[in-house]
Amino acid sequence: MTTAVGGGSQFVDLGELVGEVRSGDRIGVGGALLTRLPLAALHALARSGAKNLTYASWGGGIPLEILLGAGAVDRIVFCFSSLDIFGLAPLFRRALEEKSVEVEELPAYAFTARLEAALQNVPFMPFRLPGGSDLLMADAIETHLDEATGERDIGFAPRLDLDCFLMHAQRADEAGNVEVSGARGMDTTAAFASHKVLATVEEVVPVGSLGSLRHSFVIPRHFVRAIAVVPHGAYPTSCLPFYTADFAALADLTSSSPPRELPLAAPAVLHRIRDAATLGVDRVRDAVHEMASTRDEAAPDPAIASVDELMVCWLARQFDDESICSAGAVSPLAVTSYLLAKATHAPNLTIFMTSGGLLDVALRPMLLSLGEALDTATAAVQCGGEDSYRWYYQQGRVSYEVVTSAQIDRHARTNNISVTSPSGRTVRLPGQGGMADVADLHQNFLLYLTRQSPLSLVDSVEHVSASRCLHDPDARRRAGLRPGSVGLITNLGVFGFDGTRSELVLETLHPGVTLEEMRGAMGFDPVLAKEIGVTDGPSPETLACLRKEVDPLGIRRLEFAPAKDRSALLSACIESERQLVERALRR
Repeated sequence: MTTAVGGGSQFVDLGELVGEVRSGDRIGVGGALLTRLPLAALHALARSGAKNLTYASWGGGIPLEILLGAGAVDRIVFCFSSLDIFGLAPLFRRALEEKSVEVEELPAYAFTARLEAALQNVPFMPFRLPGGSDLLMADAIETHLDEATGERDIGFAPRLDLDCFLMHAQRADEAGNVEVSGARGMDTTAAFASHKVLATVEEVVPVGSLGSLRHSFVIPRHFVRAIAVVPHGAYPTSCLPFYTADFAALADLTSSSPPRELPLAAPAVLHRIRDAATLGVDRVRDAVHEMASTRDEAAPDPAIASVDELMVCWLARQFDDESICSAGAVSPLAVTSYLLAKATHAPNLTIFMTSGGLLDVALRPMLLSLGEALDTATAAVQCGGEDSYRWYYQQGRVSYEVVTSAQIDRHARTNNISVTSPSGRTVRLPGQGGMADVADLHQNFLLYLTRQSPLSLVDSVEHVSASRCLHDPDARRRAGLRPGSVGLITNLGVFGFDGTRSELVLETLHPGVTLEEMRGAMGFDPVLAKEIGVTDGPSPETLACLRKEVDPLGIRRLEFAPAKDRSALLSACIESERQLVERALRR
């Protein structure tokens, strides 16, 4: 049933909502990572029979897998696509490997600029070109030549109008205004770059009630074409403050290809994820302490760090009180290192979570679904990813965004686009997300590999998804950026970077690792520092803090587990967090 609302938006049922999407439309999808994905609407759209869609969003992930599984998409405009902590996106990979869809792969700034041009109703928008990346090399994007340097530094991104933008939001009012709270992804740019905003919401409230959710943003009714009231319309992803993500259900959802439509969880589960959204940092921390005190297993040796602990602690030592650290997608090791630094020697360190949508969050334990709830409750600012890009990234204010890649070469260039397997088959990778842009913009370009091998640390990457071009301190200052460093830590050792030679330099080996072992796990002969040291291990106090306070569930280990063991480890982490939540709720 359709109910007309002033200003053009209508309250409709879910079928009518997705019926607004026509075959051949260019669609965007809202949410961020595992936050507020409009899954109910996407499953309904997949059933609707719409075809020949262009999927245009920063991230692909579960939404793109659903639509690819329905045969609804024949073109993708994107920056990144994976299933986050649940692994690679199989239908995305197959479609690109088999070339069954057209693809336009963009750096994050180019993608954002294209939406911004549509929002401002102009033909194009300037953006800073990502130096050293293969992306955009073959695309027909006009560029500006800096006559002083002879280099092309600015690109002009053509507008990207969306026919429809599907989103899930917390609330709408009776007049048809839509309220979004928490990390906003690129929703508040994409919504205004779209001809039709199609929103599912948790609830409808009287006019005058919106704006009471913390740091919320209201999309005016004049931009909203249709609204369907669908409680739990984002489940099993999160929609705070109504519910956290259900990671057990997400594991089930992503275990099939395409992701299957799940029935709503049992009432007990819905109550738990609803109540978990209300937990504060103190109650969770107390539950962590209580849980640790009741464990029966033998404690690890307080003086011996495992390789994951060694890497986390080494990374944490790079940060100080003035550091601003951004967490990208699928990076538990990096996030753990930020939290450890904040817990030990850098209490004023600033952390950005959920792809830059939650700025300056408080210290809390490393967690899965519960982490977002705590970050949302404590963030000084909640915004869109494009906002943090403009305010912090482009101005060079971010100190670190510790990142990994499928391939890294001797010049510290990364490849997250595609690789050739030993059998000769092309294997598609998730994409660079925003790494192409931030390699130069962030003060320090710090990389890591958790399973170094001749296939991951290579002489020359097959595709350059990101690399730092501006090394000279004066050149960086002229570009409005801070001088900084390039480095790499692996599970075997630590590399610095010689800017004059543009090469990684082996500086230390981890305890027990020989130079011969290091050389055997590389695709090139390394440049050696004058003296090869041994990587400093953590103090017993730091190690205890990591194990008991910062990452008691061992989530950092997910990046180290072989593929055959990873599912079991992830299940154990999910179960441990479920027990932690129940313990915290009983307090």
